[in-house]
Amino acid sequence: MHRNLRILRPNWMLITITGSLCALISLASAAEYLNGIEWDSPPIVTPGETNSDPPSDAIVLFDGDDLSQWTNGENWKVEDGVAYSGKGKIVTKESFGDCQLHLEWKSPVPPKGTGQGRGNSGLFLMDRYELQILDSYENETYHDGQAGAIYKQTPPAVNAMRPPGEWNTYDVFWTAPRFDDEGGLVSPAYITVMHNGVLILNHFELLGDNPFSRPPAYNAHPPTGPISLQDHGNPVGFRNIWIREYQDAKGKQVRKPFLKDGDKETPIED
Repeated sequence: MHRNLRILRPNWMLITITGSLCALISLASAAEYLNGIEWDSPPIVTPGETNSDPPSDAIVLFDGDDLSQWTNGENWKVEDGVAYSGKGKIVTKESFGDCQLHLEWKSPVPPKGTGQGRGNSGLFLMDRYELQILDSYENETYHDGQAGAIYKQTPPAVNAMRPPGEWNTYDVFWTAPRFDDEGGLVSPAYITVMHNGVLILNHFELLGDNPFSRPPAYNAHPPTGPISLQDHGNPVGFRNIWIREYQDAKGKQVRKPFLKDGDKETPIED
């Protein structure tokens, strides 16, 4: 009669011994992959008290006091911490490229008009690429012109609109287009948008700018540009607008990738 013994050995798999038969399978750690990049230490950013509050590295564009950060801001009314669109668009005095932008807005109460005539404004990245602002709560219009649309290019994935008078939040993650020295497009613009905490655009590739009367197109421009808010004749309210310039983590390739197993290093061939 054979007795099965189950034993544990350091650095070895649980093994079963039946008579003289032994099966030993090593659990020794595999070699570690190292990419050969020497990374810079990421900067420390202190988050806001809530996800709507500006973090420590944000530039506050409107905090409820005034629109001094904007050109033409004196022609919009600021009342009880809210800026209302009117008398032309406003444009930031600073310019931005890749960025994270937070903006809160509400459509007028009581709602007036229908379709594009109801609570219409627009958020323009680099003063030319439009994320639509519109009262799209139980208000039908063409889908690539409703709230959360990249105007005339794509609707939002879903309609996450709150009723008129309630605050909506846009959290925008923007990758600016790149052009070469001759003005040719190297890489297009990309945008990701959360509307009231709901993902409505996921790394969408823009086809160019957003005109009403012609197809979208890219025309070479500087690597940064201002943010603008449209006046479309409706008193849309805005508050809590801030922006963060974004840069990828930085590092340098100091050697080719390799596998490290103790003192043994094995280069990874291309």
